[in-house]
Amino acid sequence: MPLSLAQLRRNYTLYGLRDENAQADPLVLFGQWLGQARKTEVPPAEANSMALATVDSQGHAHCRILLLKGFSAEGFIFFGHYHSAKGQELASNPHAAMTFFWPGLERQVRIEGPVVQARAQLSDDYFDARPVASQLGAWASPQSQPLAHRSGLESRLREVTQRFAGRQPPRPDNWGGYCLQPRRIEFWQGRPDRLHDRLDYRLHDGHWQCTRLAP
Repeated sequence: MPLSLAQLRRNYTLYGLRDENAQADPLVLFGQWLGQARKTEVPPAEANSMALATVDSQGHAHCRILLLKGFSAEGFIFFGHYHSAKGQELASNPHAAMTFFWPGLERQVRIEGPVVQARAQLSDDYFDARPVASQLGAWASPQSQPLAHRSGLESRLREVTQRFAGRQPPRPDNWGGYCLQPRRIEFWQGRPDRLHDRLDYRLHDGHWQCTRLAP
C-alpha cells in the first residue's frame, strides 16, 4: 500500500554547518555550495535552477523556476522578457526572493533583495552568446500573453527566422537581464531528526551579519 504524503519523510545525515565554518562573506559560501552542487546534482547542468518569487501590484505572490546565469558582489543575474508576467511584477514591485534546493547535498539557499535591470552591455553579451534558436525564440514569443493555438507561435517563429536569415538577431528591446541585489541570504543544511542548521546573513551598512536560526 503506498505511503500517504504525511508519511513521506527523509532523514538528513550528510553534512553539518558549524558556526566556526561560516564565511564572513555569504557569497563565498554560496560559490562553494554551487560548485559542489554542479558535481553532485543530476543533471549537473541544472544545479543553477532556482525558484523565483515575485509579488504583483495587487499583492499576490507568484513563483516559477528559472536559471541563475551569474553572481558577483553586485548581485544574482537572471534573464527574461521585460513585458512578461514576472517583468510586469518586478516593474510594479522591484523586490524578489529566490530559492535554490540541492537534494543531493541536502541543502537549500534563500536569497532576498531588490531587483534592478542588468546593464545593457551584460544583456547584449549574454544574448549574443545564446544559441541562434534561443535568440529567435526570444523574438518570436510574446511571453505570458495568451495564444489561441501553438500554430500562432510557430508562425511567428517562421516570420522572425526569415527576417533574420543570414545574420545574427540583435537583442530585442523587451528582453534582458535582471540583477537581484541580496540583502538577506540564508543557508539551510539538513540534519538528522529535523534539527537542521540555518545560518542567516543580513546586510547592514554594507556589512554582512550572520545569525544562527532555530530549525
